[in-house]
Amino acid sequence: MEIKSVVEQLYEVIKERRGNPVEGSYTSYLFEKGLDKILKKVGEEATEVIIASKNNNKIEEVSEICDLIYHLIVLMANQGIDIEDIAQELDKRREKTCNKKAERKPIENI
Repeated sequence: MEIKSVVEQLYEVIKERRGNPVEGSYTSYLFEKGLDKILKKVGEEATEVIIASKNNNKIEEVSEICDLIYHLIVLMANQGIDIEDIAQELDKRREKTCNKKAERKPIENI
């Protein structure tokens, strides 16, 4: 199965859970708890991806990246962002070349 199909199917299941909660469903639980809980999970999973990558553990990295993608898709569904919105934006960015931004200036006088 290709990644596009998997992500699209996952997105549809997540949207279904949002509109029709299922008892005992983790996805339904996240929607019930609301945006703050969803954002907390996105942050936690992003941190876990960073740690797994620093530990250079591919199996753990793949697992944590999947967790992050899942929670990002929950966030998208919660916020009414469709996969097509993301695809269009990524397609626009793909057309850009030579758009590297300058390094940020260090923070001084803290």
